[in-house]
Amino acid sequence: MKKKYIYLAFTSMFFAVSCFDKEEDVLVPAAERGAQLPVISNIDPGVFDSNDLENTFVEFDVDVENDEAIEDAAIQVSYNNGFQRVEFSKITTFPSNLRIQLSDVVEKLGLSLDDVELGDVFTIEIVTTVNGKTTRSGALINAAVVCAYDESFVTGSYHSVSNDWNSQGNITLTFDPDDPFIVYVEGLASIEGVNENGDPLKMIVNPVDYSVRAEKTVIATDAFGYHDLAYAGSGQLNTCNGTYNMLFAITVAEGSFGTFAFTFTKN
Repeated sequence: MKKKYIYLAFTSMFFAVSCFDKEEDVLVPAAERGAQLPVISNIDPGVFDSNDLENTFVEFDVDVENDEAIEDAAIQVSYNNGFQRVEFSKITTFPSNLRIQLSDVVEKLGLSLDDVELGDVFTIEIVTTVNGKTTRSGALINAAVVCAYDESFVTGSYHSVSNDWNSQGNITLTFDPDDPFIVYVEGLASIEGVNENGDPLKMIVNPVDYSVRAEKTVIATDAFGYHDLAYAGSGQLNTCNGTYNMLFAITVAEGSFGTFAFTFTKN
């Protein structure tokens, strides 16, 4: 049995995010200029379906705190994180429900649907102008071109590899018959010689963008001389090849081992 070491430490991280005026040499926080930062919500879907490029779209709501202050608002699009942005259309009312067709996006970018490949990412951003100053907010959508979700394709016999955690072996993924977007993982402890007598790890796939959230689950009551081995984390599912790229926080009752990258690939 391999030896694992826990880290009994608490780490606090503080992040401050501000949006800045793109035309000034001196960066002034948007809030100090009375900028109206759009809020994007109710994204559904948040990806483009590769099986229907002609008709696929993303849809979302956008709103601002004070629409009367807005002098101009526009949607901008870019391609594969190149950030060579082009204006897609204007937004004339808030709140608005917006549906963005992939066919229209590629036309604005000077592309054709024949240029679109699996995994391509189209970024949709909102820019607003207040008091003559244009602000690009952090509100954006990265809409990938993906395959449609098929629960039978993203479950079954898998191979798990984590170089960080020094672990690899075969595992089994099954979907919940009552909710195909819930996936259970069995074998993560067993491949390390641990008696996996807890619950299967519960992972929830977001149907909007196929991001994955793993609920904290105790998968073994005894492991490496510790108690209540648990996994929790998040990641992304590639619906075209069935691969899961995950980050798991691995803990026991006595403390934490840390966070480790795992890749699940179909056998």
